[in-house]
Amino acid sequence: MGEYIVSARKYRPASFDTVVGQKSLTTTLKNAVKSGKLAHAYLFCGPRGVGKTTCARIFAKAINCMTPTADGEACGECESCKAFSEQRSFNIFELDAASNNSVEHIKTLMEQTRIPPQVGKYKVFIIDEVHMLSTAAFNAFLKTLEEPPAHVIFVLATTEKHKILPTILSRCQIYDFERMTVQDTIAHLKNVADSEGIKYEEEALAVIADKADGGMRDALSIFDQAASFCQGDITYQKVIEDLNVLDSDNYFKIVDLSIKNNISGIMILLNNLISNGFDGGLLIGGLAKHVRNVLMAKDESTLPLLEVSDSRREMYKQQAGRCDTRFLYQALKIMNNCDINYRQSSNKRLLVELTLIEIGQITQPEDSPAAGRCPKRLKSLFKNLIQQSRQHMEAPQVAAAGQNSSIAKSTKPVATDKTDNVATPEKEISVSTNTKSDNADIDVQPQTTTVKSGNSISPTQKTTSRIVLKDSKGALGYSWNNLRQMSKPKKMQIIPGTLGTDDPNSTNKNEYQEFTQQELEFQWMSMCNRMPQKLSGIAARMKNMNPVITEFPNIEVTVENQIMLDQIQAIRGSVVNTLKLYLHNSEITFNMKMAERNEQVKVLTRREQFEMMSRQNPAIEKLRALLDLELA
Repeated sequence: MGEYIVSARKYRPASFDTVVGQKSLTTTLKNAVKSGKLAHAYLFCGPRGVGKTTCARIFAKAINCMTPTADGEACGECESCKAFSEQRSFNIFELDAASNNSVEHIKTLMEQTRIPPQVGKYKVFIIDEVHMLSTAAFNAFLKTLEEPPAHVIFVLATTEKHKILPTILSRCQIYDFERMTVQDTIAHLKNVADSEGIKYEEEALAVIADKADGGMRDALSIFDQAASFCQGDITYQKVIEDLNVLDSDNYFKIVDLSIKNNISGIMILLNNLISNGFDGGLLIGGLAKHVRNVLMAKDESTLPLLEVSDSRREMYKQQAGRCDTRFLYQALKIMNNCDINYRQSSNKRLLVELTLIEIGQITQPEDSPAAGRCPKRLKSLFKNLIQQSRQHMEAPQVAAAGQNSSIAKSTKPVATDKTDNVATPEKEISVSTNTKSDNADIDVQPQTTTVKSGNSISPTQKTTSRIVLKDSKGALGYSWNNLRQMSKPKKMQIIPGTLGTDDPNSTNKNEYQEFTQQELEFQWMSMCNRMPQKLSGIAARMKNMNPVITEFPNIEVTVENQIMLDQIQAIRGSVVNTLKLYLHNSEITFNMKMAERNEQVKVLTRREQFEMMSRQNPAIEKLRALLDLELA
C-alpha cells in the first residue's frame, strides 16, 4: 500500500487549464506569458481555498519555462519545469509572511533579489499571507517592490486585501479570485470520485459543496472525510449523518406545515431538531435561505439561481407552486427580525418558537380566534357603533315655541341592573319670556341623578341640566352671546393635571383603548398623588381604595362610609375625566358602592404597621432594640 495523500494535495492543479472556477483570471495570466508582457509585481487576493497559491506556482513555472506552449502553458519537459516539479528549483522562493513579518526578514529577502537566476529567466518570490507583514516591514519593502531588478517578479497572495497598505496596492497588478460555485465544486468532486473509484449520489456532493462555502480545498477535505465514513459509497443520508448537517427536507416540512397553519406539527419538529443538537439560530438561517430559494423558484428566469442539484431544484419548483408570494415575503421579514434579535435574546429557544408560530399564522384568517391577532373587522365594527351612539347622544335639540312656552326632551335609559332599577337621566330645556327686561337671563342648574340599589350607589353617566331663557319682549329670539353664555361651564374645583367635567377637550371622544387592572391601579395612584394640598385628606383615603374593572370599561370602587362617599361624589367629574384621559378610553363609567362589614379595612398608622410586623417576625423588634431605635 502506497503512501496516502489527501485529495487537496493529490489533485492540486498543475496547469492553468486544470484550475477550477477561475477561467477569466487564468486566461489573463496565460496571455501575459504568451506575449511576454510581465509585470514586476502581482497581488492575488480572494477567500481561502480558491487557488491563489496554486496559480502563483503555475504562473512561476510558466514564466521560467524554456519552451512554453502556444497558449502560454508550461511544457513540463524542460529542465526548469522538471526542477520545479521535483521541488529543487532555485528560481522560485516561497515565503510565509505570517512567520516572517519583521523588517529583518524583508532585508534578507532583498539581499536574495540581487543574485540573478542560474537557470531560467526570472526569480519569482511568492509571499503568502502578505497582509501579516508589519507596517515597518511594508515600508521597508516599498522601494524594492517599486523598482526591483529586471530578473525579479513578486507574487503576493492574501485573503484580506483591505489590510494591505495602499502604497503596496498601487505598485501591484491586482487579481481578485472568485468563490467556487456549487456547480463547479460538484463537477470537480465528480472527477475526483471517478478517479478514486468511489460511488456517489449527486445530492450528497451538493451537500459537501454547500458545506465548503466556496472553497475547493475545504470541499476536498470534506470529501475525504465523507469517503472514509461511507466506505466508498457516498450517499445523501450518510453525508448528513457524518457532517451533522440539517437536512433540507426539514425546511420543506416546516414550509408545508406553515401553509396548513399546523403550529403543533412545527413545534414537534423544532423540538426534535433541538434535541438532536441543532442550534435554533442555524435553523432560522437555513429556513430563511430555503424560503429565498422557494421565492426564486416561482419564476423560470430566476430558477437557475438555485445552487442545488437538479432533483432538489424540482422540489423547490413544486413547493413554490403551493406557496403564495405574500407568504414568502412576510416569512423572510419575520426571520430577518429574528436573526437580528437572536444574539441579544436571553431565551433563544422561545424567540425561535415565537418566530415559527408567527410564520405558521401568516395564512391564518385574521378574524379567526386562532390567528392570535386582534380582528380588524370586529374592531372597526365597534368603532362604528360607538361613533353612531355618540352622534345620537350629541344630536342637536331644536325647540320652537311662542310666548310662555316650554319644551322638554328625555333620553332613553342608559343603565340597568339586576333588580330592574333604571336610571333615566333627563335633560330639560325650558324657555320662558318676560316683558319686564330687554336682556335674556340664563340660569344653569346642574343636577345629578343617582340610582340606589341596596347599599350600592351608581351615579348616572349624564348630567341633567335645566336651561331657562327669559326674554322681555315675549319672543324666542336669543343672540350668539346667549349661546356662548349657555356653553360656558360652571366653575368647579379641578384636580391638577385633569380637566373639568364640562370641558369638551377633556378627552378624545374617538378613543377606545383597552386597559388592564394594573394600568388602572397605576393611574389611580398617580391621580391621588397629583391632588392639591387642600385635598390631601381625601387623596390619602383614596390611596387605600382599590378600583376594579367590573365589566369593561366599567370601573367600581368600594367606599367605607357615607362621608367618604359624599366627598368623592363632589369631585367625581374630575376623577372620571382623569381616568378617561390617562387610560385613553372615552367610554369609562365610574361607580361607587358602600362597603360591607367584612369588606372594611382599617387604615393602620406607621406605629401600628410596625407592631403588626413585629408580631409576625420577632426579629424586627430585636433589631430595633439592638440599634436602640425610637418609634416616631
